[in-house]
Amino acid sequence: MKKNEPDIMQYGILHYQLSIMKIRSTLIAFILICSQLSIAQQLSDQAQISVITCGPTQEEVYSAFGHSAFRVYDPQLGIDDAFNYGVFSFNQPNFYLNFAKGYLNYKLGVQNYQDFKNYYIYNNRYVHEQILNLTNEQKQELYAYLLWNAKPENEYYLYDYFYDNCSTRIRDVIIAVFKNEVIFDGSYIKTKYTIRELTDFYLTKQPWGDLGIDIGLGLPMDKKASPYEYMFLPDYLESGFDHASIKHSSGKVNLVKETIKVYESRDEDSTASLFHPLFVFSFIAIAAAALMIYDLKRKKLSTWFDIIIFGTVGLLGVALLLLWFATDHKAAANNLNIMWALPTHIIATFAFIKQPKWLMKYFLGVAFITGSLLIAWPIFPQKLNNSLIPLVLTLGMRAFTQYKVRLFQSKK
Repeated sequence: MKKNEPDIMQYGILHYQLSIMKIRSTLIAFILICSQLSIAQQLSDQAQISVITCGPTQEEVYSAFGHSAFRVYDPQLGIDDAFNYGVFSFNQPNFYLNFAKGYLNYKLGVQNYQDFKNYYIYNNRYVHEQILNLTNEQKQELYAYLLWNAKPENEYYLYDYFYDNCSTRIRDVIIAVFKNEVIFDGSYIKTKYTIRELTDFYLTKQPWGDLGIDIGLGLPMDKKASPYEYMFLPDYLESGFDHASIKHSSGKVNLVKETIKVYESRDEDSTASLFHPLFVFSFIAIAAAALMIYDLKRKKLSTWFDIIIFGTVGLLGVALLLLWFATDHKAAANNLNIMWALPTHIIATFAFIKQPKWLMKYFLGVAFITGSLLIAWPIFPQKLNNSLIPLVLTLGMRAFTQYKVRLFQSKK
């Protein structure tokens, strides 16, 4: 026992030191919050803090989901600022490399609210304002936090498509400031959509953008979203605040006191086009079917077509692997699109130069994999974009053609 006594004593000393460090950290955090409250300009009784929800537009993929921001308005002090968590700069160091790796820094920007609002109205995007039901003390506390967050040393955050964006930041700031005083009631959501399905709803008019997201992002997008997670979309953030409450000294009240429809957008013109991925890939599949019949009849291969198809898809497979393993894009992990976009197609494409014997078995394997994938398509664990069916069918037909012609030639 005596031999173990020094260890027990050291453990006790270490535990004591850790406790002191925790107390010290808590005190420092408390002092910082208090100092921010004292530095922040004292809002008047007329002050209002609102959540602003801006509607989507189909001009760009990123704008198809809408936008959210805070508004701090105090007519007595002449304050009317928008606190916008959706700001990024192309001028930040290594922007494109960081974007590709998933290290993109967004920041909290502060601008005149009227300019902010007019930009969205000009672009025909609806603007809704939810005035929050806060006491004077709560307004001051939230305002102090926003001012602290807008400081150069605090303004940046690591952006995530679904878990840390301009919308979730609004929710998370409210929780950070008011903690368990705020209650979000998600019982109003009766659906059980996945994150991918929620994303798809906003991209019905952008089929190529929808296809790109469905190819580039993997199984993490196919998890069932909780009502809390629905709020990565500004529309659902607005609904979430409508169904939230906050504690006052007099009791629990609705978090939103009043909603103002500042501007309602006009219907956008239809953008339907024959240049849809389903039509484009169907045309390629028809060409591949005709070429398959032609090649099987003459027992010769149209290698030029296969170099284009398998080479392109192989490069895509390499890109998916890099997104999965070489970046911090969490949603790009476990991407089962790799089942049809095989990176090994690159090797097979180069192998056409010397025509090794293993190519016959390789394409037999590809034909089996693509055929199995098409059969399992409706029940596959990752929801694959239906526009890809003709493309996967093309790969299967060309792989089968490669196998059959090579088999015939090997028997000659």
